Amino acid sequence: MKVLAIPASNSHKSINKQLINYATSLMPQHDVEVIDINDYEMPIYSSDLEEAYGIPEAASSFFYKIQQADALLISYAEHNGNYTVAYKNLFDWATRVNMKVYQGKPIIMLATSPGPGGAKSVLALASGSAHFFDGQVKASLSIPSFYENFDQDSRTITNPEMNAKLQAALAVLELN
Repeated sequence: MKVLAIPASNSHKSINKQLINYATSLMPQHDVEVIDINDYEMPIYSSDLEEAYGIPEAASSFFYKIQQADALLISYAEHNGNYTVAYKNLFDWATRVNMKVYQGKPIIMLATSPGPGGAKSVLALASGSAHFFDGQVKASLSIPSFYENFDQDSRTITNPEMNAKLQAALAVLELN
């Protein structure tokens, strides 16, 4: 199965990128591609820009990446209880290519934060709205207190309970 992994943060130090990289290391049976949303920079979406210049090629490229995948793995960073501006902008432009951005793909949604909330707000937002964009959320998992549950040196989740939950979430792709 071809899995497209998307850390929904534009920070080069993103803990959600670290989580995605660890999660994908647990999926050796799949062909996984991790993308960097920094490769899809565009102006902030506005209908005026779309009318004047059309849809940026980067939005179409992102949509095409999703089209080529069998499944999606997304880890959401949370900024003030919401998506990062960089991911939200990319997603908004992609909806202009086709509102059904997720294209019926099964999705595993993850989120983490340094605090005990584990980015649950953005995860709930993403999970709750995915069906509007033709996404099939098969599993979602919040990892709270990232630095207490993740070892920076070994780049692994050290909390056995969290690790088991992550492996169970990833295993749902085997059922598809």
